[in-house]
Amino acid sequence: MRILIVEDERKTGDYLKQGLTEAGFQVDLAREGIDGLHFALTEDYDLAILDVMLPGIDGWGILAGIRRAGKHLPVMFLTARDAVDDRVKGLELGADDYLLKPFAFAELLARVRTLLRRGGQPATDTTLHAADLELDVLRRRASRGGKRIDLTAKEFALLELLLRRQGEVLPRSLIASQVWDMNFDSDTNVIEVAVRRLRAKVDDDFQPHLIRTVRGMGYVLEQPACD
Repeated sequence: MRILIVEDERKTGDYLKQGLTEAGFQVDLAREGIDGLHFALTEDYDLAILDVMLPGIDGWGILAGIRRAGKHLPVMFLTARDAVDDRVKGLELGADDYLLKPFAFAELLARVRTLLRRGGQPATDTTLHAADLELDVLRRRASRGGKRIDLTAKEFALLELLLRRQGEVLPRSLIASQVWDMNFDSDTNVIEVAVRRLRAKVDDDFQPHLIRTVRGMGYVLEQPACD
């Protein structure tokens, strides 16, 4: 699998290239927009990861050029621009995903693999549901039963992970790597505390309860089976 990275920040670009190469991908790195667009149009890639603010041609321009050429190359924006309008603009131009800096490499790698499995199909799962719980990934909003729920960044990431893998028991080690970008330490209770706080917000005042502890295994978000 070939991945194109267009990133002018040297440290970030080198970090991404090294991490993705170690994960088994063939990676090309361009540091200017015009070079990135040239690579995207003349070479065959399975995924492009673009910064927005680039010398010469910005990320929006690269994406527009790719789509004008009729290429269905999956594109992920990786940027510090966190305004909703920027995320909407990227998706409207044909981006497949949008990840904000700073980021956990484990989350980026998981998203890369998801996009590669999906191929050139556009992302459609920007709003996630379970019962009357709704998570708007694009606008970073959560609600249940129509009531707005305020979440911290980590609580939002944890809930998104549980919803995207709804019905699957997630071990603490996976949650630690995906949400906190760290190896699981059995002596810490950071995950238990985070799950307890998340439950207090999305479950305690609602029915049915959706987040469940599976003793000795981890946590799962699922709708209880109807009798």
